[in-house]
Amino acid sequence: MDVTILLEYLWVLLVLIGLEGILAADNALVMAIMVKHLPDDKRKKALFYGLGGAFIFRFGSLFIISFLVDVWQVQAIGSIYLLFISINHLVKKFILKKDKDKKTKPKQKESGFWTTVLKVELADLAFAVDAILAAVAFAVALPETTLPRIGGLDGGQFLVILAGGIIGLIIMRFAANFFVRILHKKPGLETAAFLIVGWVGVKLAVYTLAHPDLAYLSKEFPKTLGWKLTFWIVLLLIGICGWFLSKEKNESKI
Repeated sequence: MDVTILLEYLWVLLVLIGLEGILAADNALVMAIMVKHLPDDKRKKALFYGLGGAFIFRFGSLFIISFLVDVWQVQAIGSIYLLFISINHLVKKFILKKDKDKKTKPKQKESGFWTTVLKVELADLAFAVDAILAAVAFAVALPETTLPRIGGLDGGQFLVILAGGIIGLIIMRFAANFFVRILHKKPGLETAAFLIVGWVGVKLAVYTLAHPDLAYLSKEFPKTLGWKLTFWIVLLLIGICGWFLSKEKNESKI
């Protein structure tokens, strides 16, 4: 494999690991909230089952999407979905937050063990779809390799997504606390992560519009140096701004 292609693959993998890490911390927080009412031993079991479900859903989603990735309708749905979860997060955080704070939620009946496990599994499914779609949007624009194709993906692209997914799950299991602490100290990074997800949705939209069946953009446009530089510069600016513009929280208030 050419050195420049290898470096591009390694760079995308590093970006995926970073994005997976931030999203894994957010996912871990959601899962922790779901199981916090359970006794300690059952809480650990629920999270263990949830992690098992995450592996199954992640690999299942990856194999399904790998065979559908060349279908422009699937690309369009993926783009719309990524943009939706990004915009939905921003709207909830910055527009609906005040209204939410004013309302007092009635106390809800706590779920039993298996109901909680089911909720965790459903959350895992949503997290898996989010992560895979974002990873596919990154990978499809990578140069093709000599590795055999898997579904609609080049073998190298598939392996990058697979590696990012596995590392993301490991992060969720073993390093989530580290990212949770970072999010507590730099809460703006969560917003930056969702902005990145939205920007990745734009990238997938560009790839969709360049599909031969639509041809609104040139087929080569997503692979041009100008578009690649634009994408990565904007992505880095979002990450840098998220880090430096995020106000640090006082640890005593956490």
